[in-house]
Amino acid sequence: MPREPYAPGRRERNKQAKLDRIVSAATELFSQRSVDDVTTQEIADKADIGAGTLFLYVKSKGDLLLLVQNARYSAAFERGLAAAQEATNAVDAVIALATPIVECNRAPIENGHTYLREMMFGDPAEPNRATALSIVGQTQQAVADLIAEHTGRDGDDAAVRAQVISAILFLTMASHADPAFTLAEVMEAIRRQIVTVLPAVS
Repeated sequence: MPREPYAPGRRERNKQAKLDRIVSAATELFSQRSVDDVTTQEIADKADIGAGTLFLYVKSKGDLLLLVQNARYSAAFERGLAAAQEATNAVDAVIALATPIVECNRAPIENGHTYLREMMFGDPAEPNRATALSIVGQTQQAVADLIAEHTGRDGDDAAVRAQVISAILFLTMASHADPAFTLAEVMEAIRRQIVTVLPAVS
C-alpha cells in the first residue's frame, strides 16, 4: 500500500512561515540599503517577529545575507546557463554564464562585496555558507562543461581552466567593488582575462 504524502504539522508550518517572512523582509531591506545599514531590529519588525526570534533562524546578519543572496545567485546562475546555450564559442559562452552572476553581485554592490567575504571567510559550519559554496561549485562545473563542449578539451583540462576562471570571476568582482565601474567595464575586464585562459578560441 503506497504511503500517504508527508504533510508538515502546524508547528513546522508556523516555523516555515516565520522563516519566509524573515527572508522576505531581509530581501526587501537589503535591496534598498547596505547590510551594514540595516539593523536586525528593522528586519524583525518588518517580519513581525521579536528580535530574539530572528536569531533562532539565523546566527547573524551575515548569515541572513547569505540566505537571501543564495536564492538570488541561484536564479542568476540559471539565467546565465540558459544564455550560454546561445553562444557559439567558449569565451562568449562563459561570459554569457557569468554576466547575470556579476550583475547580481552589484545589486547593491556593498552587499555583493559582503556576500563574497562571508562566502570565503565565514563560519565553515554554517549551512548557508555551504549552500553558497555549492553554487560556486555548480558554476565552476558549468564553465568546465562549456569549455569541453566548445573546445573539445578533455575533462581534466577543462576543469583546471574552469577553476582558474572561477578565481578570475571572484577576484574581479572583489577588486571592482566600486559603483564607479559599470557592469560592462567589469565584464570586459573578465573577458580579457578569460581570453588568456582560453587562447585557442580567442
